[in-house]
Amino acid sequence: MYDSHADTPSQLLRLRDLGLDNTYAHVDFPKLRKGGVDGSFFALYTPAEMPPDAATAYALRMIAAVYDALDAHPEYARLCESPAQAAANKGRGLISIFLGMENASPIQESLSLLRMFYRLGVSYLTLTHNGDNAVADSAAEGRRWGGLSPFGREVVACMNELGMMVDLSHASDKTFWDCIALSKAPVIVSHSCCRALCGHRRNLSDDMLQALGEKDGYVGINFYPAFLSDRFAQSPRRKR
Repeated sequence: MYDSHADTPSQLLRLRDLGLDNTYAHVDFPKLRKGGVDGSFFALYTPAEMPPDAATAYALRMIAAVYDALDAHPEYARLCESPAQAAANKGRGLISIFLGMENASPIQESLSLLRMFYRLGVSYLTLTHNGDNAVADSAAEGRRWGGLSPFGREVVACMNELGMMVDLSHASDKTFWDCIALSKAPVIVSHSCCRALCGHRRNLSDDMLQALGEKDGYVGINFYPAFLSDRFAQSPRRKR
């Protein structure tokens, strides 16, 4: 069993010890092991309002914190960058920790920074968060580019070349369709749900789900209540 999106790296910056079964946290190594989770994508979340240089520095700090946590607890988990590594880790009784980046702000407007983060182990890039950025429009705003920006098209092409997954959670509908048309590789939606069941703008319509399937893509269901039922209201600027 794999979790495609966990906001754990920012918690590491708050000095959480992942080797402990914390009473105040959803994710740590003992809980992952007890829950039968074979691997988890740790998402490097940067707020939409964070300036580009600060976002880059913050993402690097989170990566360093994940590396430190893994070095401190080699009996639990290993960094993972491929299915073969994941299979080997499972055979050794170890949890695979993958890196994803939530919000493209840390790459600024540089394909070199995108390639650098890939070399540091970032396996997917969630193009936006709750704000339009230099790469694409978000579901929360969706007014800047009408989908992908010209630079965003370069980003998707570069990610295809690298083998980095394009993640469309938080993307606007137009951004979604631009990526479906442009990407030469399957795309993913790491933490969203079904719009037919819950009308949240971050969820996927039936047409989107069908297009995702036709492209051999993947969707990870988000268990946050606001995406599961219209009974739960949510502010558009909240982290989720």
